[in-house]
Amino acid sequence: MLRLASCQMLVTLALVSPALAASTAEQRGRAYAQAHCARCHAIGRTGDSRFKPAPPFRTLHQRYPIESLGEALAEGIVTGHPAMPEFELDPEQIHDLLSYLKTFE
Repeated sequence: MLRLASCQMLVTLALVSPALAASTAEQRGRAYAQAHCARCHAIGRTGDSRFKPAPPFRTLHQRYPIESLGEALAEGIVTGHPAMPEFELDPEQIHDLLSYLKTFE
């Protein structure tokens, strides 16, 4: 009986673990956005960007396929206006930020 309960718990953990990992990546991505992007961009589901030309994060998937932003984040995003700082993210930060941006799709 104890053995069956242990097996059932392992199966439950195996099914839940990917969802927890995604949730953790999304949380880290949101934390990154809050720390590095929110001074200009609206990073939530509502609200206006503080800097009007900065698109709200919830609309980025309407402009670009989110996966296509990974390369730009790795190499450094450069925009047509000088107010946008140039920056580069490491692979884990890219994964986390893209995971968060995908929540708006």
